[in-house]
Amino acid sequence: MRPAPLTTRRVPESVTSGTHTSNGEERVRMQELSSPGSLFEKKQCKELIHMFPRMAEMQGLMERLERAVGRLELLSAGSHRPPGDCGEVNGVNGGVAPSVEAFDKLMNGMVAEFLKKSRILAGDVETHAEMVHSAFQAQRAFLLMASQYQQPQENDVAALLKPISEKIQEIQTFRERNRGSTMFNHLSAVSESIPALGWIAVSPKPGPYVKEMNDAATFYTNRVLKDYKHSDLRHVDWVKSYLNIWSELQAYIKEHHTTGLTWSKTGPVASTASALSVLSLGPGLPPPPPPPPPPGPPLLFENEGMKEASSPSRSALFAQLNQGEAITKGLRHVTDDQKTYKNPNLRAHGGQSPSPTKSHTPGPKSPQSHPPKKHAPVLELEGKKWRVEYQEDRNDLVISETELRQVAYVFKCGKSTLQIKGKINSIIIDNCKKFGLVFDNVVGIVEVINSKDIQMQVMGKVPTISINKTEGCHIYLSEDALDCEIVSAKSSEMNILIPQDGDYREFPVPEQFKTAWDGAKLITEPTEIMVSERPPKPLT
Repeated sequence: MRPAPLTTRRVPESVTSGTHTSNGEERVRMQELSSPGSLFEKKQCKELIHMFPRMAEMQGLMERLERAVGRLELLSAGSHRPPGDCGEVNGVNGGVAPSVEAFDKLMNGMVAEFLKKSRILAGDVETHAEMVHSAFQAQRAFLLMASQYQQPQENDVAALLKPISEKIQEIQTFRERNRGSTMFNHLSAVSESIPALGWIAVSPKPGPYVKEMNDAATFYTNRVLKDYKHSDLRHVDWVKSYLNIWSELQAYIKEHHTTGLTWSKTGPVASTASALSVLSLGPGLPPPPPPPPPPGPPLLFENEGMKEASSPSRSALFAQLNQGEAITKGLRHVTDDQKTYKNPNLRAHGGQSPSPTKSHTPGPKSPQSHPPKKHAPVLELEGKKWRVEYQEDRNDLVISETELRQVAYVFKCGKSTLQIKGKINSIIIDNCKKFGLVFDNVVGIVEVINSKDIQMQVMGKVPTISINKTEGCHIYLSEDALDCEIVSAKSSEMNILIPQDGDYREFPVPEQFKTAWDGAKLITEPTEIMVSERPPKPLT
């Protein structure tokens, strides 16, 4: 007997959609499925009933797998990003921050131009310029770190600024070690202004701080222009390239860090451990090598031996601590002859008495401080410069053969007197103490820098005398030098002695000033200072 032919019958929607139906509809469906001749259809319906939930689960798994693959692709692209690219900054994939890009333009422009001009001059100037370039690279790394991290505590900021501080100190030390260089004014211009890189720690006005450092450089760049303006224009170009750096830096600060260094607002808080990795890389450096693999597990027998060795001492320590008040029973009684306040002899020996139970062995002696290195005194003509250095207790120093183009540089002399005869271009007194100077005529300027207790007597004429960072300076003017201009800054105890009726009358240079607002502008006037009645005697 042949089976009934197969007929196509529609599966009820309630089965395919998985929705619940009433009991009556369910009985009709069961009767329909259990009717004779539909055994094959019953199997198809059962397979469909079990298939649809599995298909829904597979669809969900595929979506989760696609999302995971997308994340892995993003991580892989980030790991192959070239060094120096910040990638995602605060969740936005836009490369380095705009402030870092602007600083890169400054380095690729003005700093690179200054480095190029310095290489043309070569020598000490080139070496100094390489140090400046390295300092700017360190600051660029710091700015990159600030664009990715939030501002840390003050102690951590000081630690993060250490690389830049070391670069600045290196530049200033190079200048001090090369005082005899023919490019000393070039080195001084850089050394006096390089602290401008410390603007990142200045708030709320870092721009004016950079301008102040730029003015300090101008003092020495003017000397360079004066010496080479008509003889070698390469030095003039060098001065322009260097001063342009600080002008551009002021514009950069005004645009991106007006009231102080701008830190990231959404990144992690910077710390010594996290930010030093950014600072050490700098621009264009490869990433550091991966850390070494973790050490293997310790040997079983060594670990057991250490536990056994440390357990007795540890147990003894806790046993002593658990004694309570009885722990003081082990202290030795101090007799009256061993008490400092009852025995004056012990106070004379520092309060120490030999213990009857212990023998004292002399400990290692502390290293003694070495006396300062003594330099050989110098009094010689080097090219156009008279060098007078490291003279001590000399009152017979005389320079008699002078020319108009020559200059005199006096450095680290003490308790000495120098007489310069004839007419000379300029005189500089640097780092001297208790030093006297007598000169005839100077056509330029006489400068006193970083000195103490200086006496100066003008026998002829001098147009300008400058006093900077000096404590105690007495200037005796002649009748011909009464039109001399005195320029002072950061100095004290300055007195100008004017000849009157065969004697000298002393007039102090003001050190205190009062400033008042008159409704339109500030008016600054020196405060009144009493005039000395007994001026010191002039130099002989």
